[in-house]
Amino acid sequence: MNHLFISICNIWNNKDLRNKIFNTINLLLIYRFGAYIPLPGINPLAINNFLNHLHSGSKGLMQILSSFTGGAFNRASIFALGVMPYISASIIVQLMCIIIPNLNRIQKDGESGKKQINILTRWLTLGVCLIQAPFYLISLTKQFLPISSFYSSYLLNMNVLHDQILFWILGIIMLTCGTLFTMWIGDKITENGIGNGISLIIMSGIIVRFPSAITKELIMKLKYHNKIIGLLIFNIECIFFILVILFTIILIQAVRKIPIQYVSHYRSMNFYKNFKLIQKKHQYLPLKMTAAGVMPIIFSQSIMLFPLFFYNYVHNNKIKNIFYIFQNIYGFWYNFCFICLIIIFTFFYTAITIPVNQISYDLKRNGGYIPKIMPGKETANYLDIILSRITLPGAILLAIIAILPAIVCRLGITQNFSLFYGGTSLLIVVGVILDLLQQVDIYLLNYYYDNLMILKSNRYNLKN
Repeated sequence: MNHLFISICNIWNNKDLRNKIFNTINLLLIYRFGAYIPLPGINPLAINNFLNHLHSGSKGLMQILSSFTGGAFNRASIFALGVMPYISASIIVQLMCIIIPNLNRIQKDGESGKKQINILTRWLTLGVCLIQAPFYLISLTKQFLPISSFYSSYLLNMNVLHDQILFWILGIIMLTCGTLFTMWIGDKITENGIGNGISLIIMSGIIVRFPSAITKELIMKLKYHNKIIGLLIFNIECIFFILVILFTIILIQAVRKIPIQYVSHYRSMNFYKNFKLIQKKHQYLPLKMTAAGVMPIIFSQSIMLFPLFFYNYVHNNKIKNIFYIFQNIYGFWYNFCFICLIIIFTFFYTAITIPVNQISYDLKRNGGYIPKIMPGKETANYLDIILSRITLPGAILLAIIAILPAIVCRLGITQNFSLFYGGTSLLIVVGVILDLLQQVDIYLLNYYYDNLMILKSNRYNLKN
């Protein structure tokens, strides 16, 4: 606890870091305020009424969709799409850089290439927004808010919008502008704040739901049990939740270190002998167990969303029944297919993000080699074998974390609180917080290093 207070004092004493934290908080508050502004012509009460009448499986699926936007998706907010179009565009650009040689060369051009890729990603984000916004409005008006005698009075405020065409135009423009404004906030956080702006926006949307979820969990336990038993069960759930967080941290930071030796020549310190000695510098090549991060879960969830979007458009009863089964995120078949997709995409995305052939070539060019392994092709094969061995358990453990919400929900935990026990939400929050703490430590280290150098310089000047 003393270390925590000392760290807080150190952060407060660092003026630059303090200003960056305040800038980050202010920009996140602006985003949170915009998440409560509804689209023109939409009554948010209708959405709440509809969500309350959903069955548990579909409601859980809607909560997953809404978790990345902090509830903006369910509120039909101007930020309903959030940064998901940007994430989709980034994934597409990454795949294009692998497939298209010209983009691959641009990506390797350093800062200039990175700027060109960022520009391409932003333009592609605009295109994705123009595609996702109409689909969202279709789902909003025909699936999530069916036009019936019960909901028709809520759907459109006809005193404001008499023409549905105007509603569609305004809706697409507002959703697109909302995503672009969210991207601008993320860029400002990255530039003037601390941490990655887009990641912090996603994390803020997830964390903002946590107080409400844990409060509802406590109320439910006290409602169906007496106070002592209810509090005991709630404390056991919290302890298990902490253990899950610790397990997630270990999984994210798990690294297999491959020893690397670099051979360099330096002139001997013995000036009477004119020859060169060989110095071997020992280093390590870190291979993460979950190099793919949360991308396999995001890919898998995107595929598992198809039954939700196409359920009302399928007229074949057999196919419709299959789609209905996959709408329940707590069901067996949904989670079984979810696990299979996560394992497949983990291997696929790891192979994309870690090019063993390129790593082997770079090591050989820089005079590095793995002990007892020949440089070149043998090094690439060795890295590929090691990567496969650590990726399989990593993929299985990642799949277990992904389905933990369904498991704990079956054990009696409420749906809102169960979503924090695993899945994409927990992985994103833990990963972003670890990255944020690392950046804070770097700022503090640089701050004290600069002060130490200034102090040494002053002492030197006083002596002279």
